Amino acid sequence: MSTAIPVSISATSRNLTPALPAEPRSDARVTFPDGRVFSAPVDTTLESYVLTAFPPEQPHPDGLVVGAVVDNRLCELTLPVLRDCAIIPVTLRSSDGSRIYRRSLAFLLVTAVSECFPGVKIAVQHDVPTGGMYCELQNRANFNAAELAQIAERMREIVAEDAPIIRQTLPLSDAVEHFRSNGDDDMVRLLENRGKDYLTVYALRGVIDYFFGYMVPSARYLYLFDLALAGKGFVLANPRQETPQVLRPYKESRRLEAVFRQSDEWLTLMGLEDVGRLNQSIAAGRIREEVLLAEALHSRRMEEMAREIAMRHTKGARLVLLSGPSSAGKTTTSKRLAVQLMAYGIQPFALAMDDYFIDRDLTPRDEHGDYDFESLYALNLERFNRDLLGLMSGTEVALPRYDFKLGKSVEAGSVHLTSDHITIIEGIHGLNPELVSQIKPERLFRIYVSALTVLNLNRHNRIPTTDVRLLRRMVRDAATRGYSAQDTLDRWSSVRRGEERYIFPYQENADFMFNSSLFYELAVLRPYAEPLLRQVDIDSVRYIEAKRLLAFLSWVRPADPEFVPNDSLLREFIGGSVMETYTPGR
Repeated sequence: MSTAIPVSISATSRNLTPALPAEPRSDARVTFPDGRVFSAPVDTTLESYVLTAFPPEQPHPDGLVVGAVVDNRLCELTLPVLRDCAIIPVTLRSSDGSRIYRRSLAFLLVTAVSECFPGVKIAVQHDVPTGGMYCELQNRANFNAAELAQIAERMREIVAEDAPIIRQTLPLSDAVEHFRSNGDDDMVRLLENRGKDYLTVYALRGVIDYFFGYMVPSARYLYLFDLALAGKGFVLANPRQETPQVLRPYKESRRLEAVFRQSDEWLTLMGLEDVGRLNQSIAAGRIREEVLLAEALHSRRMEEMAREIAMRHTKGARLVLLSGPSSAGKTTTSKRLAVQLMAYGIQPFALAMDDYFIDRDLTPRDEHGDYDFESLYALNLERFNRDLLGLMSGTEVALPRYDFKLGKSVEAGSVHLTSDHITIIEGIHGLNPELVSQIKPERLFRIYVSALTVLNLNRHNRIPTTDVRLLRRMVRDAATRGYSAQDTLDRWSSVRRGEERYIFPYQENADFMFNSSLFYELAVLRPYAEPLLRQVDIDSVRYIEAKRLLAFLSWVRPADPEFVPNDSLLREFIGGSVMETYTPGR
């Protein structure tokens, strides 16, 4: 069991710069961000320092500490401290801490399943909005509530006994043999593209597995979880980053679950279960075929969306509101949708939500006193609704254009639409009912666009869709705005906060969810993203994130972008899109 060690607390200041001793020191001093300094024998683990600094009766204000940053490097708590250093505790409120907890919890689940049902394979498939991971037992039929309760009980027993999670390094050949003998073909496929001659794995109660990233030291850290039946499998609930000390109850989203089921069907059709399969396809020269099939499935889904809108158009719908998080591909989706609608005899007209910003000096401010341009109330809602009602009624409407240099609206000419028209508006508030409070629901069609699924590394290692969107944005920012990867990473946390506040709470209001992910895209993004990430300075606070992204990209074989069609959604990010200069109805 993990316990705190006796240490001495020094009154040393925050900036610890001890004089070099005449003889080798037998102890090391660790400085915490609040200025406290702790001393203990060399080789004492980070965990012991953390437990002493934040005992159970005085925990860290941000909750459970699961890792630490030492000299701008993310470290596991099992790391022995060999010299004086300053550390920053990593808690569940941070993205790194949340990832450490989630992958450790997945390992606990894998271990419990292996003990309850030997030989049964489990797949950690995708996230759920309430906080958790959807999982399925792949070779066990008729899974029921009693069996799920058995797994949960075994997980809690392992937590109670505080079983250690042990890091090991295996020669690559030994790792391949281990996974092959265990029937883990997905991991064997992944290791075919391994560029190093070793593999770091983890052991828990005799179960040896690979996980991409760091772990907690032992099972006792993993006390906060729940299991709930869902679909053909179940949800492993974990605390969300914003609420690290509580679990949100699982709430089913039928539309979102339908997207995931369709994604599984597409993967089966394409024969792409994981990144290892994609790597094999690229190595065999089949990437052109994979691209064409993925794009064809995208087009089919786009046509389904247009058909639904056309049916609603006959019943009076005149406005399409399209929303989604950053780098979801909203712009290309709206333009391709416009083309599909024309095939149904509907005339699309694009209206920019940004043109309805209020004067800059009237813009709401955030908690830091800065202008909050993402706030709903940064828009002139009264004029927005009035103009939409006018457009839908067939009257001539004088439209505004927002001059970003002046920080004010200017007039941009008049527009008259007919009953054959439909107005398409893209923006972050598209699913918020308050945006169009004066318009009847039957006149609207709402679309949520996001990269909702992506190929996982293997059965136990997810690639978060957030990472895919970040890479998309990084590549586009570099090409169109001249931003470095550092610039994009600096802005990303603010972007994510805006998504959590203004987009995700309203995604269930969508009439249609469009999954913008393309299963081959990581292979195409890699050659663009890697050089950008390598430019992040080793001393930068963003280096940890850049290093993590580079590490997971290294598992994916690069693919030539020449096979990507010029109307592909991916072209919005890598360039060369035929849609770039097209504005529906203009």
